[in-house]
Amino acid sequence: MNRYFLFPRAFIISLLLPTLAMAALPASEPVPGGIAIITVGTAAEKAPHVEFQGTRVMVVRELDTWHAIVGLPLALALGKYTLTVTAPNGSKHHQSFDVINKIYEEQRLIISDQRKVDPNPDDLMRINRETAIQKKAFMIWRNQAPDNLIFDMPAQGPFSSAFGLRRFFNGQPRQPHAGLDIAAADGAPVTAPADGIVIETGNYFFNGNTVLLDHGLGLVSMYNHLSRIDVTPGTQLKRGQVLGLIGKTGRVTGAHLHWTVSLNNARVNPALFLPAEIRARLK
Repeated sequence: MNRYFLFPRAFIISLLLPTLAMAALPASEPVPGGIAIITVGTAAEKAPHVEFQGTRVMVVRELDTWHAIVGLPLALALGKYTLTVTAPNGSKHHQSFDVINKIYEEQRLIISDQRKVDPNPDDLMRINRETAIQKKAFMIWRNQAPDNLIFDMPAQGPFSSAFGLRRFFNGQPRQPHAGLDIAAADGAPVTAPADGIVIETGNYFFNGNTVLLDHGLGLVSMYNHLSRIDVTPGTQLKRGQVLGLIGKTGRVTGAHLHWTVSLNNARVNPALFLPAEIRARLK
């Protein structure tokens, strides 16, 4: 009797495995600000070393295949690009892929604090210092794979500003929106969407109270405008642990979370790491 029941149970589990493995990858969208997922080898070998424009990129295994998970900068021109793939035996080859177009909408906002639109010289010095700190954090590489490439929502609430919006503050053009905004009440919890290590925390001119998390293999996330920070650099967080509270610090029009995801030092659409049913709310 035991053998009879064990066989169908194992068979059912084996049928589920491909679905579970597929769910571990983010959505592929090879556009500026998106993600290209490129097959770069078979899992019979060790993982290859892959670079895009001189920067190392994440390589993960799915069933019997190695995939490069490539972050594409928002400013990237359309066209054909190549990855440099170095096999475990040292041999190299180039693998090409196309970056296609995506039209991002405009957003026009009125900021009451004009200094947050036109910073004074002292503000600019502070902004430059803070920008250097954040750039260093986004370039970090830790040779440990993320626990999962499907993220939980870091806060509960509707999406209020989409990724990639071409932004105008008080009528003046500024950098595109390199994150995803989630509207929530002041003081609501912000949680780690996946396991990670706190790289930096601070209070920044534009971003307000900020936390940066390292998820491994060049995947970094950032949480801005917090009313309170509950972690310190070096803290190891598990998925779902509170890292701070929703707030309205920095350049804001109201309480919300600005959530940034960086992959191989390219700011990409955080929604690509969310389950399909949540991504559908952005369409």
